Amino acid sequence: MNARQMAEQLQPKLREIQHYLIRLGASPSDAEDILQETVYKAFLYIDSIEKGKFSAWLYKVAINRYYDLCRRKKWTMVPIDSMEIPDSSLPEDAILHQEKKEEVEAVLRELAPLHRQLLIMKYEMELSYQEIANLLDMRMEQVKASLYQARQQFKKKYGSE
Repeated sequence: MNARQMAEQLQPKLREIQHYLIRLGASPSDAEDILQETVYKAFLYIDSIEKGKFSAWLYKVAINRYYDLCRRKKWTMVPIDSMEIPDSSLPEDAILHQEKKEEVEAVLRELAPLHRQLLIMKYEMELSYQEIANLLDMRMEQVKASLYQARQQFKKKYGSE
């Protein structure tokens, strides 16, 4: 893969990866820094990245950079909620919707990092099991089993709130 081909493949993925990093808990500026490091590494290792696995490689590098940043700063991963409240004719509906989102975010923060990551990839990013397996370098059966555990853990914690 040459630099021009990489740039063509990189452009559409950067916004997607940035959104994902923010959902994991990175601030927008930290997500931007992580993306810059990821792009730098992509150009550095341009010759060793398999063509069909470029997207998965980018995600893997970005996720690893994010976890490194968390360890350095000893952060707790708190996703920033960027979803907008739908317009409602009743203010009570908007308040209830916001409260429900906050409850879901609180439960997600309590989950193990892998479970949180899997739930976001499956239900927010709407990735297939195979896409998740490729991104996380897991077998599809492992993804299905881990997602099942993540859903069970989420239901248990959400039900106790």
